[in-house]
Amino acid sequence: MPLPESWSIKSRAHHCSVTEHKFKIKELFYTAIYPHPEESGYLRMDFCAQAWKDRTEEWLHPFSSWQSHYEPPATEEKVEVVTKESAEEILSRLIEDDAEHTENARYILALMLERKKLLVETDTQQTPTSILRIYQHKKTGEIYIIRDPNIPLDKVEEIQKEVSELLDEPRGE
Repeated sequence: MPLPESWSIKSRAHHCSVTEHKFKIKELFYTAIYPHPEESGYLRMDFCAQAWKDRTEEWLHPFSSWQSHYEPPATEEKVEVVTKESAEEILSRLIEDDAEHTENARYILALMLERKKLLVETDTQQTPTSILRIYQHKKTGEIYIIRDPNIPLDKVEEIQKEVSELLDEPRGE
């Protein structure tokens, strides 16, 4: 079965997926990504330190895992003055659409957001055909799994133009 090109996985939880313990600010917790047992895709679970230590056999071998310190979501929202979609909105839309021809643009947008320190690469996973890059949104905790398309240098300018056009398009409301 071919792997989807990218996934959007739920944002970080505010409590332990196992014990329901509510995370406190700066508390160490663990995030693990597992193959979803009922769907094609992945399932995110956030564990408090004790639940991580006491994991049962079914949760011992995640696809990817890392530790973080809990930060609650920012409560202050900025008012958008511009009517263009942001790079984050475009990336989310392209992931949701999951059209194969947008794979390069999704990858470039993820790299742009990483450079702006909005996304953090938490892991990479080698598959038989490619590398999957796992990003976490710093503010929301949302996870994105993006396939690295291994773009040849002679295609970079063309893809940069495509991404620039996406960023310049007005929102279709």
